[in-house]
Amino acid sequence: MLLTQTLACETVHAVLSGQNLTEALSTTWRQNPNITPQQRGAVQDIAYGTLRHLGLLEAILNLLASKPLKELELKVLLLTCLYQLQFTRAGAHAIVDHAVNVAAQIGQGKGKGLVNAVLRNFLRQKDELVATAQKNERAKFNHPKWWMTEMKNAYPKQWQQILQANNQHPPMTLRINRRHSDAEHYLAFLAEKGIAARQLGTFSIQLEKAQPVDALPHFFDGWVSVQDWGAQAAAHLLEVQDGQRVLDACAAPGGKSGHILELADVQLTALDADAGRLKRVEDNLARLQQNARIIAADASNPADWWDGKQFDRILADVPCSATGVARRHPDIKWLRRPEDFAEFARQQEKMLDALWPLVASGGKLLYATCSVFPAENHLSAQAFAERHPDARREALSNEHIPADLAEGQLLPNSEHDGFYYALFSKIA
Repeated sequence: MLLTQTLACETVHAVLSGQNLTEALSTTWRQNPNITPQQRGAVQDIAYGTLRHLGLLEAILNLLASKPLKELELKVLLLTCLYQLQFTRAGAHAIVDHAVNVAAQIGQGKGKGLVNAVLRNFLRQKDELVATAQKNERAKFNHPKWWMTEMKNAYPKQWQQILQANNQHPPMTLRINRRHSDAEHYLAFLAEKGIAARQLGTFSIQLEKAQPVDALPHFFDGWVSVQDWGAQAAAHLLEVQDGQRVLDACAAPGGKSGHILELADVQLTALDADAGRLKRVEDNLARLQQNARIIAADASNPADWWDGKQFDRILADVPCSATGVARRHPDIKWLRRPEDFAEFARQQEKMLDALWPLVASGGKLLYATCSVFPAENHLSAQAFAERHPDARREALSNEHIPADLAEGQLLPNSEHDGFYYALFSKIA
């Protein structure tokens, strides 16, 4: 436990210092190649859990500490231990003992007594401390105050539901490759393996419990992919047809590209500015036994990569805050800043305006984000329509998408993450 506690602290420390969680964990795995799968799972659980419940944990720590802690390392150690004591089944005394040992390695060990006292006091007053802490909204909903204010203004009836959904463990959802099977038949395969699941749509299944992909029947044969149900809406909304030229403008890691190729025999160009992440697109398409023209380039600068032939369909999965997938990336709640949204809106405007001339007459562009903030969703889409009189907003209707896709916005719930979609056709 000592090693996992140490590595979890290092990971959370990196995040609270400004690094995103995915990068922080990658660094941890790279620097500790010999840890066991069990240790790796424990580190990941502690890191994700601490960040998911950070508002509550910080409020509890403030009640227990007589004055603010100056040493971030010590503060992180206490936060991760409070998470374990409150939310896991690990032995309380072992957690405290290991925490004291870790504290001995921080700042010449001066914080050992403080760590021991804080954690033991928490165990003695656990229920009372949690109840007191949750009187504060930041602790109750585990989001920054500015984020809660924005949600209250944008969604006065649903803001609590959105915040609570962000704090849950995300569901594991499967997309069934229509070239091989459908949800009804694939459920039978899962039942044979003893894997409980339920159908969401004709080609969508949600697992009761997350599973390793090698436990999924025919996964490596391309029959099924892991993809959130809300994300699956993108390819369906494009309504691609055989023979069309299609551009996935921000393709990595390749989930939407693969889905498009499952739905029709199209000429797909998969583009992404991150050359490293395009390897995942290649791997995903290879598993699905599909092909695409894969290019590492910035969609905002077509002169660098475009061959001059217009596209019948463009999927513009534009840069955004990713606030709709905060339950999968809990660090987002604490790393985002209010001023970030103006920059995302600027990037979106630049990309959309660069891509629109590439749409053929009568063709369609699907604007997509994984956000719940209006500034980078319907306000951005509305501004695009005002800049381009030849862009006609189309209704979003398809039998295979979630029924709660209201005016383009999907809010996170038990079935899917948060997404926004706006479909534009080019008037001839």
